[in-house]
Amino acid sequence: MRQHGKFGICSCVFTPGNRGIIFHMQTKDSFWSSLVLGMHDALVSTLGLVVGLAFADATQYVIVLTGTIAAVTAGLSMMASEYLSQKAGGNARGATVRGLMTGAAYVATAGMLLIPFVFTPNTIIATMMTYVVAVAIIFFFNFLKSKLNAQNFWPAFIEMLAVCFLVTFAAFLIGEGAKVFFGVEI
Repeated sequence: MRQHGKFGICSCVFTPGNRGIIFHMQTKDSFWSSLVLGMHDALVSTLGLVVGLAFADATQYVIVLTGTIAAVTAGLSMMASEYLSQKAGGNARGATVRGLMTGAAYVATAGMLLIPFVFTPNTIIATMMTYVVAVAIIFFFNFLKSKLNAQNFWPAFIEMLAVCFLVTFAAFLIGEGAKVFFGVEI
């Protein structure tokens, strides 16, 4: 049985035995793409921002304040961008919900990444804790998505993890480069 819902296509499949009904949320035209957009952009940009600031010797206060401002403004921007993108793509009915989901995913993810900086003034320890939080977010999201979509977990997990860490490594290099080449100290 296939049923079209406001978040995409939901297939209900009955399996023999004690497994019952398995719900399969297709990624195409579903809310997953909006969640991935908001969450992954927050992971990459927030990790990049806090790692860059931490290695440029910014204080705990500067990192939390800058991260919070960036999270809210970027979340609003992501929300508006997804809304306009959906409208332009002919999805006027789902544009508002998908925009809100993207913005909320961004702000929630960025907020979780900033929590270690709120609780410890040591920015190196906070940065390491932020990486742990990022890996946990990536793990949980891909685990949930793989279970709901009956997909292989590991390739998606490793791909998202690799992209996030490559971008944060670039941010580290930018932070170090700013200190060395421009004499920037925060």
